[in-house]
Amino acid sequence: MFLLWIKSIFAIHKGTIIFFYPDKLKKLLGSILKFFIPLLCGAALFWYLYSHLDMHQIGVILQSEINYFWIALSMIIGLMSHIFRALRWKLQLKTLGVDPSVKALTNAVFGMYAMNLLIPRVGEVWRCTYLARREKMSFTQVLGSIISERLCDTLTLVFLTVITFFLQMKVFRDFLRKFPTIEETLWRMITTPWLYICMFMMVGFLIWLFTKKTENRWVAKVKSIVKNLWYGFRTILRMKQVTMFLLYTVAIWFCYFLELYVCFFAFGSMQHLGVLAAMTLFVMGSLSMGIPVQGGVGPWHLAIIAALSIYGIGENIAGAFALVAHGSQMLLIILLGIYTLFSVSLEKKKDRSAGWADFVGSRRENDNY
Repeated sequence: MFLLWIKSIFAIHKGTIIFFYPDKLKKLLGSILKFFIPLLCGAALFWYLYSHLDMHQIGVILQSEINYFWIALSMIIGLMSHIFRALRWKLQLKTLGVDPSVKALTNAVFGMYAMNLLIPRVGEVWRCTYLARREKMSFTQVLGSIISERLCDTLTLVFLTVITFFLQMKVFRDFLRKFPTIEETLWRMITTPWLYICMFMMVGFLIWLFTKKTENRWVAKVKSIVKNLWYGFRTILRMKQVTMFLLYTVAIWFCYFLELYVCFFAFGSMQHLGVLAAMTLFVMGSLSMGIPVQGGVGPWHLAIIAALSIYGIGENIAGAFALVAHGSQMLLIILLGIYTLFSVSLEKKKDRSAGWADFVGSRRENDNY
């Protein structure tokens, strides 16, 4: 195998070695870059954060100052959020005339999160491919259902962000007063006329681009994305069980919030923090997950440590909290990924066994005939 790979890179002609990159090697290098660049960025940010903290003190906190019952409860709540996501997806697929089993849907959701730990955003593709093949569906149909649920989740996060900002405005103001340099910088950014001039020019450029350059491939791609988003949004509106869809959405996001909030009770020095503080951490952590890094490693920790500093939590306690809260959910996703691997493998074995039984049965019928 190694020799074949070497031959695919080098061509030998009359004793001269000619170096070239075949298409397969380019794809391989592209995949490697997609995996390593986000991983290295996240790891670098993670290392930078924790290199400035007292790791010995964090180790003491992790060993003797945490009630891990609450961390285990957080993992159970996280599992429930994934199951609710699978049940909500089932409603969407019913609208398309397909009714997969809950087991197949949970496998798809569990596998999606596990795949995203390897390469960001690949999980959604795997999820579509797995279900489309299993249910003999169109890949585009499955993708449309995922686009619609992602749109719904994005709108939910925007709503929670706005609500949290207004509810915690006093806390943010107090924080900015402690750091006047940040407040002055933000105020200059908001009041400068150049910001609004640039925004006006950007809007004008986009209008010109999308009306005059319709044949441009990037414009066509953006229009296609918008069209798919609208199609996904329409499937939600046409759904017969819209109320159940909304209830599952509330359940998913309530579990997301609760799995972070219960971690407060694992730390004696954080039990006084209330629901609104948890909301601030939750929103900032959720926004950081939009950065395409495996598992949010680095950006999520930065967001949580920064948010806890607003409420006067020491950096070592905040660092330990971010490690445990994030690490427990990553452990859950790894365990669910292992379960999905075995579950999908068993499905394939059963399908092969069923196919072989049908083949043998048909041969016997032909022989009898």
